[in-house]
Amino acid sequence: MEKNKGLQIVKDTLKEAKTYQHAAGVLQYDQETICPPAAMEEQGEIVGLMYNKAYALTRSPEFMEAVKSLYEEHLEELDPYDAANISYFYRDFKKNEAITPELQLEFSRITNKGFVAWLNGKKKADYKEFLPALKEITEMEKKKVELSPVKFEAPYDFVLDTYEEGVTSADLDLFFGKFKERMIPLLKEIQASKKNIRTDFLSRQVPREGQIRLACKLMDIIGMDPDRRALTESEHPFTDGYSYNDVRITTHYYDDAFTSSMYSVIHEGGHALFEQWQPKENFDHYLNHKTMGQHESVSRFYENRIGRSRGFAHLIYPTLCEVFPEAMRDVSEKELYEALNVVTPSLIRTESDEFTYTFHIIIRYEIERDIMEGKIDLAHLDQIWSDKYAEYLGVRPENDREGLLQDMHWSEGYGYFPTYALGNMYNSMYFNAMNQEFDVDDMVSQGKLDVVLDWMKEHVFKKADQLDPKPWIKDITGRDLTVDDFLDYLEEKYRGIYQI
Repeated sequence: MEKNKGLQIVKDTLKEAKTYQHAAGVLQYDQETICPPAAMEEQGEIVGLMYNKAYALTRSPEFMEAVKSLYEEHLEELDPYDAANISYFYRDFKKNEAITPELQLEFSRITNKGFVAWLNGKKKADYKEFLPALKEITEMEKKKVELSPVKFEAPYDFVLDTYEEGVTSADLDLFFGKFKERMIPLLKEIQASKKNIRTDFLSRQVPREGQIRLACKLMDIIGMDPDRRALTESEHPFTDGYSYNDVRITTHYYDDAFTSSMYSVIHEGGHALFEQWQPKENFDHYLNHKTMGQHESVSRFYENRIGRSRGFAHLIYPTLCEVFPEAMRDVSEKELYEALNVVTPSLIRTESDEFTYTFHIIIRYEIERDIMEGKIDLAHLDQIWSDKYAEYLGVRPENDREGLLQDMHWSEGYGYFPTYALGNMYNSMYFNAMNQEFDVDDMVSQGKLDVVLDWMKEHVFKKADQLDPKPWIKDITGRDLTVDDFLDYLEEKYRGIYQI
């Protein structure tokens, strides 16, 4: 097929598919924010149908022929944006060629029912409400592995590849093995430390209006474009980007835990920055293939490397005193910094401290891997979950709401959770690269986050849709992916805070 003809077919198809995806995304945003509970399953069906329309377009013979021709005959002639798009779809065809639009719609219905079942189960704190749906979801994931002509070293590698191309369970076993080797002893040292960190003010009652004001201030501080953003509430905070001018985040407000919303806004705001400030050419080429690890690297960079730094504590302290005068009435800046970094093994992943967070991910990864390998009876998953929390963090959930039903991710399948930990590894590497060019903490303390954002645009955002994660991080830092930068950072920071 002639190159220009093939490109036109691809562009026209993706433009139409994007229309359905945009509409489905807005409906899904509604489903997770203000949709009446009784209407959720019905709305989810509509969302699934809309996404399936988009999927069917990219499985049409004409589109697939154009992609094949462009990949096999013209790839070297294409600009980087078109080449990345064509390579993505060609690879996706190879991996998922047996997933017809009809089968994809069936899978969509399974995950939609799964989301509603998870939500009901969480509200009732009863895993049995979710168990039948999780069995269907597990069967769905295993069916995808069986149907794929592309074979991976391990069943889990297939689902991980959906979120993080080129990273394997062997990589994770190596990274997490090193983490446990160095961080389990350090956690014991931290727990044995005589350092007293005051945290009482973190649970003081604060007005909802103040939290909303703080959320808007935080979005401004990190650099979200106010004319292209939206903020609302949901049970589980998330980010969605629908177009160049439409990126939305959600949060959840707690009257007695203002840092919960504070950090969910910063975290989701990191995702939003990645969407808002990616190259405009991505939108012109309908290119949107960032991995979740790349995305989580940015969200956790802003949440932790920026949001829990000394510089940020200095920057945000006056604002917190202004917005929450009663809660902050007797709190010093030093006490704020230490409280934002207190290490306390806990049950809820999204509320966990920076140090113990990776343990939450390791628990989920080990469970997912064993499920995909058929080593776990799902009927006893709640007990397995509790035992792992006792083993790694010394805590046990009192109910399923604070146990394995706390996250919605398994209602969509497996493979997502490790991307949070991979994100920490990526951002530790590019933080060090950034810090060689300027003192990051100094810029943050002065409120010059535009300097940080400009560096991120040029080095982190620019090629994220064009490169798989391993070559992407090497392009940024000149080094192969490693967990060592992250471990060194944790050791230096927390030995300093706990004086050990």
